[in-house]
Amino acid sequence: MSERLYEERRGKVAELRALGVCPYGARFDGAQPIARVRETAPPAETPEAEGRPVVVRVAGRLTALRRHGKSAFADLSDLSGQVQLYFQQDLLGEAGYRVAQLLDVGDLVGVSGGLGRTRTGELTIFANEVTLLAKALRPLPEKWHGLKDVELRSRQRYVDLIASPEVRERFVQRSRVVAAVREYLSGRGFLEVETPMMHAVAGGAAARPFITHHNTLNLDLYLRIAPELYLKRLLVGGLERVFEVNRNFRNEGISLKHNPEFTMLEAYQAYGDYRTMMELTEELVTFVRERTGVPETTGFGGATIHWARPWARRQFADLFAHYVGFAMEDRERTRQAAQEAEIVTEGREHWELVADLFGRFVEAHLLDPTFVLDYPVATSPLARARADNPELAERFELYVGGLELVNAFSELNDPVEQRRRFTEQLADTAGEWARLDEDFVRALEYGMPPAGGMGLGIDRLVMLLLGVTSIREVILFPLLRPREEVEEKPEG
Repeated sequence: MSERLYEERRGKVAELRALGVCPYGARFDGAQPIARVRETAPPAETPEAEGRPVVVRVAGRLTALRRHGKSAFADLSDLSGQVQLYFQQDLLGEAGYRVAQLLDVGDLVGVSGGLGRTRTGELTIFANEVTLLAKALRPLPEKWHGLKDVELRSRQRYVDLIASPEVRERFVQRSRVVAAVREYLSGRGFLEVETPMMHAVAGGAAARPFITHHNTLNLDLYLRIAPELYLKRLLVGGLERVFEVNRNFRNEGISLKHNPEFTMLEAYQAYGDYRTMMELTEELVTFVRERTGVPETTGFGGATIHWARPWARRQFADLFAHYVGFAMEDRERTRQAAQEAEIVTEGREHWELVADLFGRFVEAHLLDPTFVLDYPVATSPLARARADNPELAERFELYVGGLELVNAFSELNDPVEQRRRFTEQLADTAGEWARLDEDFVRALEYGMPPAGGMGLGIDRLVMLLLGVTSIREVILFPLLRPREEVEEKPEG
């Protein structure tokens, strides 16, 4: 933005104030969504003179302005759509038209006028009143639509939303996805709850937490990495079906698939198991897809995803053997394969390497929705072991488009076994924050019903349904690396 344009708009602010017009107005009552106004439009063949009997009021942002001598046309946009405006002194009066002359693209205005059509048939509001609601000092970038810099668009999401209707629609769809999730689960008898976001013990997932401090209590706390252990406490307390749409925080890497702050759905059902959660997951995602108008076949990163049910069910061990080339129990070949794949092996256990090899060689092949079943117990510390094979857990992950979308299992409700696994896990965990959650084990000792639980990544679900391959594109304000920003002109 040039300093000249900035100063020019500042000068218009001064002119408006001199005219007694506040450049930053207050409420504007009676405005209708533009889409609703368009529904009441006269037929295209209606002559101009007969097309102005209906007076309408709208408010929004000017996205185009075309001046023609003593009149002007403008495009006004709100979240619902766009309509053309016509400014002319005979309709606005001298004072009103002077305000219209000081408008720029980007300004927020409220307009009242007759709804009709121009001689060319363009639906138009012939303004008889214009109210400036906010003067934009910074013009919109002329080539914003052509920017490929995802980071810049994420840093200035407010401009991205103004200039890109498709981006606005993406976040509207995200809101609809979350609403549909809530609708489905509430209809199945699940109770939505809220659990703490600051934890005394970081638990519920294997991840490094963010640390904060409570001054009054002089207590270090951890931002939630998962709500799982609190939701299971509610099962103990007799709330048999619970869910939470929650914000989690993990002090780990940033990538196209990961943001340190992200949104998850977690749901738990007493007297169920991981098969119960498979059924629920398949129905839930299908319900959300249909409710939001997403077709049964979508694109994602150059691949095609077929969402039609039933979804595939594959054994973890079978997929590993097929794509990695040997049985996952083979410790020597596992370590050798990990070294050849340049995966860090020093100080790492066999099953950690198995998980890494699965991620490296298997996940990318799982494009259509696929339930991967029966993970090693060693990588599933909160899951019940299979009765017929204690080395495997009753656990599944749902993969779509090569991304893990859901993690779920039959919940471990044996307090003695849970303590043993926690203790074993802590022995392999570096970090002063790693502690055994004694209160959770105590809760299990009061008796937790057998249950199925699942966690679904909301951000990833939106990515997959809308065909967006970067998580930044579905989070309004993703975390970004700080950088020096050059301001063309201070806002003072």
